[in-house]
Order: sequence, then structure tokens, then C-alpha cells
Amino acid sequence: MQYATSLGRNPEATYRQIDVAGRTSAADPHQLVQLLYEELVRSLSIVAIAIDNGNYAIKSEKTTRALAILFALEAGLDFERGGDISITLARLYRGARKTIVEASLGTDPKPFLNVAHSLGEIAAAWRTVKSAATSS
Repeated sequence: MQYATSLGRNPEATYRQIDVAGRTSAADPHQLVQLLYEELVRSLSIVAIAIDNGNYAIKSEKTTRALAILFALEAGLDFERGGDISITLARLYRGARKTIVEASLGTDPKPFLNVAHSLGEIAAAWRTVKSAATSS
């Protein structure tokens, strides 16, 4: 009955969980990274909206989600094959986490949006790399 209860409370969130689970179960590693980037940017954008609306429960939930995704992205880096790119991304992820943690103590949405923008640019570059790799 737990499922029915959570479904009744927030059907959109339940749908999103099912949708993400479905997309990740069939995703190759490149697609999975792309999905993580998309969810990360979405979560950070929602944090900013939650701050503007005074919804601190959503702010907390999405901040935690964004931090978890950053940890997952960093854990997935291959430093042997990725070399300098992996090192650069690890630094970027750590910096993003630091910014998010510091910003989570306040009520300014700008740091969240800035991180979302920066990571959105990396997501766009990742899509380009993936597209070039699949068309080769």
C-alpha cells in the first residue's frame, strides 16, 4: 500500500520516477550520463523555483538529489582512459558541489541557476560528443 499512498500524494513525482527508471534501465553508458546531466540541471532549476516560492521542502529534496547526481557523475569518471578531461570534470563536480552546499544555507537562487547553466553547457557538449560518436 506504500506505492498507492505515494502515488496519491504526488502523481507527477511518481510518473517521473517511473519514467527515469524506464529510461535508465535501457540506457547505454553515454545515454545514462546524458540522463544524469538532464536530471541534475532540472533539479537545480527546481531548487531556484522552490526558493522563489518559499518551498523549502522541495529546495532541500532537489538539492540533495543534485548533490547525489554530482557524486554519481564523479564516481563514474574513468581517470585511466579519461586523463585530463576526467581530472577537469572531477574538479568541476567538486566545485559545483561546494557551491550548492554553500548556497543551500541561504535563500539566493542565483548560485543554483549558475551551476545549472554551467552543467547545462557540459550536457550540451556531451550530447554533441555522443552524436559524433554514434554517427561515426
